[in-house]
Amino acid sequence: MIGILWNLAAFLVALGLLIAVHEYGHFWVARRCGVHVERFSLGFGKAIWRKMGKDGTEYTLAMIPLGGYVKMLDERVEEVPEHLKHQAFNNKPLWQRSAIVAAGPAANFIFAFFLYWLVMMIGTPAIKPVVGDVAPDSIAQKAGITAGMELTGVSGIKTADWDSVNLQLIGHIGDPELTITAIPENSQGFEVNKRLDLENWTFDPEKESPLRTLGIIPFRPAVLMSVAQVTEGSPAQASGLQAGDKIIAIDGTEINQWQQAVEAIRQSPNKPLSVSVLRAGETLTLELTPGLRKQGDIDIGFAGVAPEVEPWPESYRFNMQYGPLEAVPAALTKTWQIVVLTAEMVKKLLTGDVAVKNLSGPISIAKGAGMTAQIGLVHFLGFLAFISVNLGIINLFPLPVLDGGHLLFFGVEAVTRRPVSEKVQEFGYRIGSALLVMLMAVALFNDFARL
Repeated sequence: MIGILWNLAAFLVALGLLIAVHEYGHFWVARRCGVHVERFSLGFGKAIWRKMGKDGTEYTLAMIPLGGYVKMLDERVEEVPEHLKHQAFNNKPLWQRSAIVAAGPAANFIFAFFLYWLVMMIGTPAIKPVVGDVAPDSIAQKAGITAGMELTGVSGIKTADWDSVNLQLIGHIGDPELTITAIPENSQGFEVNKRLDLENWTFDPEKESPLRTLGIIPFRPAVLMSVAQVTEGSPAQASGLQAGDKIIAIDGTEINQWQQAVEAIRQSPNKPLSVSVLRAGETLTLELTPGLRKQGDIDIGFAGVAPEVEPWPESYRFNMQYGPLEAVPAALTKTWQIVVLTAEMVKKLLTGDVAVKNLSGPISIAKGAGMTAQIGLVHFLGFLAFISVNLGIINLFPLPVLDGGHLLFFGVEAVTRRPVSEKVQEFGYRIGSALLVMLMAVALFNDFARL
């Protein structure tokens, strides 16, 4: 319950910020173009707070926090006194009306850049993308990717850490090939390019890692057989396992790798296991009964114990941080990469290269907001920036109920030299609304299917 409330709170904070930024974009440009703004509202429905500003605009906070709007003086909506007609939206030149509409998505892109700029300045601990192993007969192995290589780029885009690599790989779903730039082990920094054939690449973003499906296994420090931590109230604690114990056998089978212990426990929910451990030079035998957890339709066992892990090599660790000026081009590059990636994914969704089941809705966004907020401020800011870019692009869809639809009508007006008729616009709004509702229904269905 606490987790749900945390996710909801993080979601409302994120949504409120992004909506405020979007609507402020419309508001700011409308005011600069001489349009009178009657109301600036965050949320829909009944107002829970309102204030009349000195500028003649009513500022409102409404009960339903799932959107917002800027109500401008417009003769198409209501009768406008003669002396105020020059301040009506519909009486402004085409370029000003277009600028006012485009300002919402533009504000989202600018906000994303600002957030990424903050993230770059605050800095985040990162790990160099060094390959630990390559799966036999995999796409990566056939391309010549080998253990020890550091992946420095994907199709011309630099990748300083694993997050960057994953992001670029996801963007290649449905593509026939990609090129990985890498520094082989012990090559003194000399880079090579490896072409990966993706014709037979099958990848489900909801369940699989793009790296693993290509056969690339990231380097990880060795996992030791000694117990580092036992969770309070867990089956491991009930069995008597303690931090520092070294697991040497389970049910008489010698254990040499931690993954062997993991598999034995996962396959034995609610079944007693005889666990032999080495403690202070003495061999002890404990009885561990793994608990049961559901993973989809499968029952898996868990113990509540974590192993000791060797430290990361210092040469693999670095702090991704920039000064105020250096962060500007870095943030611009990051924002542009996310814009391109999002646009590509939308295109592939329409062409069928990306399955509709991968579409996410508000529940997935809420979970993402809550998770990143728990991890830390930097991750939450990065998540906000990513969603801000997505919101900007979605609002540019050529659906009449969205900013992109209005811009489409303005484009037609620019060509024909006359506004699109009210009848055509009304029909377009109905079609656009129906398509948007269908899209939201699919996204919500996918969200519930993931619960």
